[in-house]
Amino acid sequence: MPRISKDFWAYFVAALWLASSVEAMAQPAAPVEARVPFPPAPFLGSDGSTHLAYELQMTNVYEDSGALKVSELEVMDENHHPLLHLDHSDLAHAFRPAPTDDGSATIAPGKTGTVFVWVTLPPNVLPKTLTHKIVFANERHGLSSVDGLAVTVSPPSSLRLGSPLRGGRWLAHEGPGNARSHHWGSLVAVNGRLTIPQRYAIDFVGIDAQGRAFNPSKPTNATKLADWFGFGTPVLAVGNGKVVAVRDGQSDHEPLTPPPASNELSLIGLFGNYVVIDLGGGSFAAYAHLRKGTVRVTQGQQVTLGQVIGELGESGSSAAPHLHFQVSNAATFEGSQGLPYVFDRLNVCGTEHEAQLFGQGDRWTPSPCHAANGSLPLNDMIVEWPK
Repeated sequence: MPRISKDFWAYFVAALWLASSVEAMAQPAAPVEARVPFPPAPFLGSDGSTHLAYELQMTNVYEDSGALKVSELEVMDENHHPLLHLDHSDLAHAFRPAPTDDGSATIAPGKTGTVFVWVTLPPNVLPKTLTHKIVFANERHGLSSVDGLAVTVSPPSSLRLGSPLRGGRWLAHEGPGNARSHHWGSLVAVNGRLTIPQRYAIDFVGIDAQGRAFNPSKPTNATKLADWFGFGTPVLAVGNGKVVAVRDGQSDHEPLTPPPASNELSLIGLFGNYVVIDLGGGSFAAYAHLRKGTVRVTQGQQVTLGQVIGELGESGSSAAPHLHFQVSNAATFEGSQGLPYVFDRLNVCGTEHEAQLFGQGDRWTPSPCHAANGSLPLNDMIVEWPK
């Protein structure tokens, strides 16, 4: 076998270095500001995996840059191990504002775009830092990138809660993991701050053994409140704490009718009848759309785990009877950030999509329930709380 000279290896290494340098030069620094405004915290989902949910905001700074299309995103841990890769089509699904006509996640000059990032971590991996590479395409200047954007990961969520509802089965509608939901996908800009209060919010919709949300003997457009299986269900305190905000007296409107219009992004403008409980440690549990005349607590009152605080209703900005539940870092809606949490005891019974609640599309098939204790229900999972 012929011997390879040292000069050959030197030329070979130099060639590799030159190739990598050319590739780097082909992607100059993108003219954008990129940031993660609220660092993620790991939590266990009801699918048995640990997840991170956060937002990556990018501003196309210069007018003469033209529109920038976000074409690739890679997320790595502090050791440069890949955790997530999103291509052109993945980004279009997870991007706000809506993709352009060609299906691209596009940021116009002077505008900001947001990627809603959902990372499912490998088993036994809890990164301390996330680094990002974002590649942009531009008709004038070709490819450019942001490489090395870092964000520190918050400690895992330690907030374990009791059941917010008594009995029954519930669809966790518009829940965590759905970047297009009106919860996680809702950016709230008030008084100079941009936050997402509903980052981990869930709409709990009561269902029967066939996965239906209301009595099937009536046409969908003729149902009354009493026809919906969840309506009037007792709502429970998920932990010990102090009631810091409460409202009652707002009428329940008929299901599947337009809710009252409101221009105010606040508890009063959106939640109808509500209760907010300070759980301590900077965590606040909020319950919305409670039934008129059923709120049993007052502001300043101490409540205990499992205490009845009201009943599920249809007040406020709601299209059908359900319990809106969320945890955030402030007692107010505006200016607060949604926090992850888990339920101490939880059973998961498969999934169901919205159309099946109304008996449309493919028929819903029940799945055997299994324990998912210490987890957060993910989008469109069916859950129940053990007695």
